[in-house]
Amino acid sequence: MKAALLLLAGLFPPVFRERFGAEMREQVEQDYDAARSLGTLASLWFAIVTAVDLVFAALAEHVNPTWRAAPAITTEGEGMVSMLHEWKQDLRLAARTLARSAGFTAVAAGTLGLAIGVTAAMFGVVDTVLLNPLPFENTDRLVHIAATAPGSDLPEEFDAGEEFYLHYKEQSRLLEDISTYNSFTSTMRVGDRVERIRMSWPTNSLFSTLGVQPMLGRLPVADDESRAVLISHTLWTTWFGSDSSVIGRAYDIARERRTVIGVMGPEFKFIDNNEETMLWISLEIRAADVEPGGFDDPLVGRMKPGVTIDEVASELTLLSKGLPARFGGSANYARIIEQHRAAVRPLEQELLGPAARPLWILMGAAGIVLLIACANVANLFLVRTEGRQRELAVRGAIGATRGQLVRLQMAEALLVAGLAAAIALVMAWTGLPLFVHAAPEGVPRLNEVGIDLTLTLFTLGTACIAALACGLAPAIRASSPDLTRLRDGGRGATRGRHWGRNALIVGQTAFALVLLIGSGLLMRSFSNLTRVDPGYDTTDIFTFQIAPEREDLVDGPTFAAFAMQFMDRLRVLPGVQSVGLVENLPLNEATRSGPFRTETMTSEADAGVRLDFTFAAGDYFTTMGIALLDGEPFSPTDLASTLGKVMISRAAADRLWPNDRAIGRRVYSQRDSNWATVIGVVEDVKQNDFRQSVQPLVYYPLVSPTPRSWAMSSPAYVVRTARAEFIAPEIRSLVREVAPSAPMYRTFTMAGLARDSMVGLSFTMLVLGIASALALLLGAVGLYGVLSYVVAQRTREIGVRLALGAGTGQVRRMVVAQGARVVVLGVVIGLGVALVSARVLGSLLFEVAAVDVATYVGMSVSMVAVGLLASYMPARRASRVDPIRSLRED
Repeated sequence: MKAALLLLAGLFPPVFRERFGAEMREQVEQDYDAARSLGTLASLWFAIVTAVDLVFAALAEHVNPTWRAAPAITTEGEGMVSMLHEWKQDLRLAARTLARSAGFTAVAAGTLGLAIGVTAAMFGVVDTVLLNPLPFENTDRLVHIAATAPGSDLPEEFDAGEEFYLHYKEQSRLLEDISTYNSFTSTMRVGDRVERIRMSWPTNSLFSTLGVQPMLGRLPVADDESRAVLISHTLWTTWFGSDSSVIGRAYDIARERRTVIGVMGPEFKFIDNNEETMLWISLEIRAADVEPGGFDDPLVGRMKPGVTIDEVASELTLLSKGLPARFGGSANYARIIEQHRAAVRPLEQELLGPAARPLWILMGAAGIVLLIACANVANLFLVRTEGRQRELAVRGAIGATRGQLVRLQMAEALLVAGLAAAIALVMAWTGLPLFVHAAPEGVPRLNEVGIDLTLTLFTLGTACIAALACGLAPAIRASSPDLTRLRDGGRGATRGRHWGRNALIVGQTAFALVLLIGSGLLMRSFSNLTRVDPGYDTTDIFTFQIAPEREDLVDGPTFAAFAMQFMDRLRVLPGVQSVGLVENLPLNEATRSGPFRTETMTSEADAGVRLDFTFAAGDYFTTMGIALLDGEPFSPTDLASTLGKVMISRAAADRLWPNDRAIGRRVYSQRDSNWATVIGVVEDVKQNDFRQSVQPLVYYPLVSPTPRSWAMSSPAYVVRTARAEFIAPEIRSLVREVAPSAPMYRTFTMAGLARDSMVGLSFTMLVLGIASALALLLGAVGLYGVLSYVVAQRTREIGVRLALGAGTGQVRRMVVAQGARVVVLGVVIGLGVALVSARVLGSLLFEVAAVDVATYVGMSVSMVAVGLLASYMPARRASRVDPIRSLRED
């Protein structure tokens, strides 16, 4: 801190530094050490006061050097002590002056406090979520590794596979370590407590890659196979009461008996999905067990020191070309590897990226509101300063230096900023919990947001910067020695000075328009999203999952029989219209994918086109309102037997048989190595997000061609009922009857899932809309204040005009025109800024161009209308001026 103060001495003119620099630095060091000896708060206050004084004094010396006329050198023990005494006197005088102007103080401090509070709250979120490093060693060297294959039918970017992991781990010279990672939900049973929790099944190298160690116990090793688990600190405290004896105990986890070998520390939270991962199951991948072409394992790697991401991507791309020779695979797999390019980016970007853009946009909006508020308060200080011209001229006439006049004005700005900082901290303290509660799920680390030292210092620092922004220009203008102020008190001397205030209004208008256009674009995007047809209904549908653990549910057919009987019980509940189930519920779970081929395609193992697939049963399509376009749905016989039948979506039919009817055709899946006959074609659905295009989808019946060809799962049951919001307790009671030990979880309504799918956009739109409205209000108030002051200053002129025959309409038009010119100029500048900045909204927009003419025109017209309204009120007051009274005034 001392070094920063010494650097500020460099702001003084060179000749001044040559004459007084050494003494000034020495005095600063002595006074800082003296303040430091009194405590941290004393040194902090000394640093703030001294920094402000050095900046103002340096500016004063550049504008109007005074040291030549009176080159006095401070004596030992004076200097900074004298300066602090002068600041103390100025602050006391400023406090008394502001107390006499309670209205000005309340408006200025309230305006700044509101803007600083919004900015501080957003900084708290951004700092916690985006700026704080991930809780891993050398985070900057951690990278996410995926794959691309331009020209193939695979997605634009997809996960790597087990063969990639093994090959990269053994062959890469640029990676220190590498691991797979994933996230899924499964059942954990401890005594009578059974719940579905989020788990991960990474390779054991995940922990060495991330550079972490358990708080208790040990890390997994190869000999553990899949029998060992590490649990999170949250699971340890909530399920086991922080009991260290949990180490070495075995529990039913993910349908197997597994032993807890370690507890991770509270800081270890590998961010993935919307929920915290509770435990990690050990895994070692062996080359003999690898089947190439799975493409379902994302990788995380640690680069060696000094290595760049581009170098790693080039090396991994080159290494991947050797995968077919080592692991085999079909000709189609070889073609994909030939097209393969490694996609490498920082792990932090991968984990935090989806939340980054909206948060930075909201932080930018808060910053714009702060700028507008500073412009407003600066205008207030300008008006206040010009109203005190006679007083300041008297002070200058009796010997006050320019630096003293600047310091006197800045003392008021600092006190106002101090009050604003207090208001801002109260706002942040009360507003942050509301923001966190209203924010969409899936924003990582949001639960860690709160008031801390960093946020407090940011608020105080922002308040100091705001004091400079609001008070410096008025203070420098007021410090100009002009003895004519003693004669006219500033009435005539202020003409020609309105350009500064007008410039601030232009800036306010421009920034407010930028926010208005941004919120308008998001509003149009949200409106477009609400009109999207996802291919299914979202009203009157309740959905839930259960995880039965009954010993007799040993294979597909027995589980199908249980599910069918359970759906029969659900159908008889009051108000239930239909019931179905699906493996992957739209808007809640993504589907898996695999290669499918027709009888006319080549018979290579993984030939064909890659399609998504899922399982459905009961009256799923009827319940969800998914239209049957051709053929027939699954019958009860199909669902309870091993017949090879499938239903497909319209897009899947177009991919497999572009110009022919799909009904009766056969399709082959590499997944179960069997042919299935298409019996029905249904409408396409948006599985993951209303923004995404429809996915070609294959629906299997609940039972696949062989009893054990797929693992028993816990599908989502969908229930159509007008009581979707209230039926959960009745279904929960029924679940306790048919499967007492099965937890019922992931209970939703489709309407709720639809709202949640848009909550990110709607939340950003709401916050940006509030910021826009606040900016618009501040801009209008600023314009109103300036024009009101101008009218007051021109009272005599307006009186003369009226006395000479000018009509009230002419006077109104004159004042409104003055405001309109300022607003129109601000709108023009704002349009230019918006054209450049609106593109940052990027992926938040939906079916709306960043340069949408209707939005730009509509918001510009709204801005001009508000400006004209703000101008009309002072204009109306001006037209009511009494000419006789105004001419008699001094």
